[in-house]
Formats: sequence, structure tokens, C-alpha cells
Amino acid sequence: MTGPAMEATGLRKSYARRGVTGAGRRTTALDGIDLCVRWGESWGIVGESGSGKSTLLRILLALDPPDTGEVRFDGTVITGRPERSLRPLRRRFQAVFQDAYASLDPRLSVRTIIAEPLMAHGLASGSGLDRQVRALLDAVGLPRAFEARRPATLSGGERQRVAIARALAPKPDLLLLDEPVSALDVSFRRQILDLLDELRHGLGLTTITISHDLETIGRLCTRVAVMYRGRIVESGPAGEVLARPLHPYTALLLSGQLVAAPGATLPVLLAPPGDGGPWPHGSCAFAPRCPKADPRCTEPPDLSPPDGTRRAACWHPLETLPATRAP
Repeated sequence: MTGPAMEATGLRKSYARRGVTGAGRRTTALDGIDLCVRWGESWGIVGESGSGKSTLLRILLALDPPDTGEVRFDGTVITGRPERSLRPLRRRFQAVFQDAYASLDPRLSVRTIIAEPLMAHGLASGSGLDRQVRALLDAVGLPRAFEARRPATLSGGERQRVAIARALAPKPDLLLLDEPVSALDVSFRRQILDLLDELRHGLGLTTITISHDLETIGRLCTRVAVMYRGRIVESGPAGEVLARPLHPYTALLLSGQLVAAPGATLPVLLAPPGDGGPWPHGSCAFAPRCPKADPRCTEPPDLSPPDGTRRAACWHPLETLPATRAP
């Protein structure tokens, strides 16, 4: 396959704030996202809680509409299309969500859960259906005896393996992973990461992984985009970005200055977002937290260079931006 697998252009999304203090105001979740994922690539989208990662994922999956912008899958616009016309395309891009227990119907057996997408897309029936379900259990490292079990009787790692098997059932070309190991105990995380990496290489999958966990991104992704307040502030080859960040925010993420917010499941940076302080509306979003900020940062920078393998939205990158061109 040639051309982009999934391409997002100019995505913007905002939500009405709740409560008395938020009445009549809106929160911007995405503020002009452009993303191009080519066939065979493994992209990671990383950022702290509230950066817009989950909103982006739902729009990429055509579960939520953007306010403006569009998403294309294999050259076809999927934004705003009726669900019926999306059905043939949905077989080709599947998702694995963070909470496998919530995404699996507790009333159904493992066999039925895995078989459903095969039957829904007319891919198997009868004895052929049984063979494919068992092959998928084998692929994710689960005994065939698990067919009769239900999600409540499984461990977190086992449920995630069932969710992965279900996503692989219709033989997708693109797999979107939403925090695939963050809900698991440490003992299961490496197992699932190893499994996903093995499946990605063995099946030739194109993947997009949403995560706040840098280990997950480094393990599964060949390219990475760093999000901050609804914008991509840095992108490039995962190994290079994680080893030599260009944007001060990426460096802060990598420094390990992360703590758990009260009542939150994802971490936030120790430094507070700030309320803008002396920075006027339209400034670089990271300026209130950036030690390198100066008057030039009152203008929001674009990702540059536009044709480079390493890109950073910063007037003062930590290193000189390379001039190499993307393949």
C-alpha cells in the first residue's frame, strides 16, 4: 500500500465547561492538529493528562466529530460520514482501549467476544469460525480452554490479551492503542508490550499508540508526536526525540518530573500550567512554564522545519533544528 494510512488535517475541538464558574466558556482540547501516519509506521502520541490525546484518538476513530478539520483513512475522508458507510472501512482500523474490563461485555464468553467481529464482517462461520477464534487465542498467548470463560474470571493482563485478539480478528491494517498497559500491574506490562511488539512485526501492522508512559512509546513506536494543550509541539523518530529532545516541554516530560494528580489516573507535571500570567492570548502555550521564554514567544511558533524529520514548535529549541528532509 502506498500513500498515508491515516492523515489528520487542521483538527480543532472544544467543549463547553461545566459548573457555575465555567458557564458560557469553552475548553480547547485540540488546537490545529496535523498528523500523517504512513503505512508501516508505528506512531506514538505522548503528553500529560489533559493534553488532548484521548480527544485526538476518538476523532481518529470517527467516534467523535471535530469542530473543524478532517481525517482520512487510506485516502478516504471518514470525518462526518454516516456509520453505515464507515462499516467496510472500520474492519481495516481497529482499537484496543485502556480499560479492557470496561470494553469487554461481561455477559459474553471469550469465544463470543472474539467471534463477534468475524461474524459482523462476514469473515467466518461454522467450523471456520472456531478455527479462527482458536488461532487468535494462540496468537495472543491464551490457552484454548479460555474460550468458555468470562471477563470477570480473568486477570487484567488476560483481559487485555482478549481485547487484542478481538481487535485483530477482522485482520486490520491499522491498530490504534489507547494506553494499552497503563491499567496493568507492572508484572503484566512487559508481557503485553512484548506481545504487541511481536504482533506488530509479525503481522506488518501500522500502529498509533496513545500513552503518557515513555517506556511504552519507546518500546512500541518508531515515530513520536509530543502533545501539549491541544497542539503537537515536537515530532520525529522516537529514538531521537526521546534521547535528544528539542522542545523544552519534551525535556520536562523526560526529566521524570511527574506526579499523580489527586483523583486522576494519569500524571501531571509538577510545574503548574499557570493562567497565562503576563503572556497575552495567542502566545506560545508553553511560555508561562518555559525557562527559555522571551518576548518573541508572544507569537505561537509553528512546527519547523515543515519538511524535516525532526520538528519542534519552539522559537528556542534545545538544539539547532536539523535541515534533513523526511523520506
